[in-house]
Amino acid sequence: MAIDWTAAEQGSVLKEFRPRRTVPTDWIPAQPGDLLKEIDTPALILDLDKCEANAALLMAAVAGSSVRVRPHAKTHKCAELARQQVEAGAVGVCCAKLGEAEVMLAGNVNDVLITTQIVGEGKMRRLARVARAYAPARLGVCVDNIDVARQLAAICVAEEVTVDAYIEVDVGQNRAGLTDSAAIIELAGLLHGSPAFNFRGLQAYAGLAQHRRGVPERRAAAEAAAARVARARDAVLGAGLPCDVVTGGGTGTLPSDIASGVYTEVQPGSYLFMDVDYTKNEPDGQGPAFQVALFVLASVMSLQDGRATLDAGLKAFSTDLGPAQPAFEGWRVRNVSDEHTVLMRSDDGASIKLGDKALLVPSHCDPTVNLHEWMVATRKGRVEAVWPIDARGKIY
Repeated sequence: MAIDWTAAEQGSVLKEFRPRRTVPTDWIPAQPGDLLKEIDTPALILDLDKCEANAALLMAAVAGSSVRVRPHAKTHKCAELARQQVEAGAVGVCCAKLGEAEVMLAGNVNDVLITTQIVGEGKMRRLARVARAYAPARLGVCVDNIDVARQLAAICVAEEVTVDAYIEVDVGQNRAGLTDSAAIIELAGLLHGSPAFNFRGLQAYAGLAQHRRGVPERRAAAEAAAARVARARDAVLGAGLPCDVVTGGGTGTLPSDIASGVYTEVQPGSYLFMDVDYTKNEPDGQGPAFQVALFVLASVMSLQDGRATLDAGLKAFSTDLGPAQPAFEGWRVRNVSDEHTVLMRSDDGASIKLGDKALLVPSHCDPTVNLHEWMVATRKGRVEAVWPIDARGKIY
């Protein structure tokens, strides 16, 4: 029921209001030179030695092949790390959303592919204007519907901009993409013939294959995906249309993707950080052995009879694939709540003191990163740099 306030009542309420105070915005969890124990918590910690080793392993894996690397920036959402990936040899990066892509372009990453569809007039206009603002940097989009492609083409022509375009092929993810060869050829013809687009080729991501635990089943899923996209590529080429790029794959299927002879680009993201879920995959002896490089640092804020309560919970790490796990032996997670993780000690667990700092391994690195403003880059237990997570919250 609506409240019918008189003018006098409204005036009396308004008199109670006070001017807003300025909220400090200069908080940062650490400074270069700090020791791990001096970092404010909860904090997102990157082990630079392990991260750099993972990056080098990826580039070594494609060395000598014709396969390029376009890592997925949705994992780290950090322009500094994206620039480092490009400097190490990547052709550019992938982004999940337009907001992420805009941040990467603004951060001088000059070749960006958005791997999800852009729909709706408002978002299409925004895409066109972002592309125009950062030209001559390359901005790519994926499409799987001819009517959407026509609408986007009209908007790009009106905005006097050209974007790279890829057809998304459904290779078993059952989430987006085309499977019918006739529909793929029709869409390829439109994209190739429109002045709004630079038709590059095909996008194919087999997400469900990435976490098949056994190597044989993971390889089989990757090979099935590669066969599907190969059929789509052959259909496009058979129609006399170009298909210069086949981009896709991921961290879990990397060896198979590189060896397939189908992909011209691979899109691993989690390889840089790894997490609890990826480490459950049986190692593939033909591929690089990536290490866990990302952690959440928490403080012991309560300690009672073999129970240690940490100051990091649901708001500090994602639990969609389970809670973050201690990066040390002898303690297990009992429960997680909004602001806390409770650990229980086993008989052989090392002693913990009130105020101690504990490293936790996230179960799922991508959504964990999105919860933090800063990434604290450390080397051998000392802070080397603190980087903003520039695309944090860019889910639109």
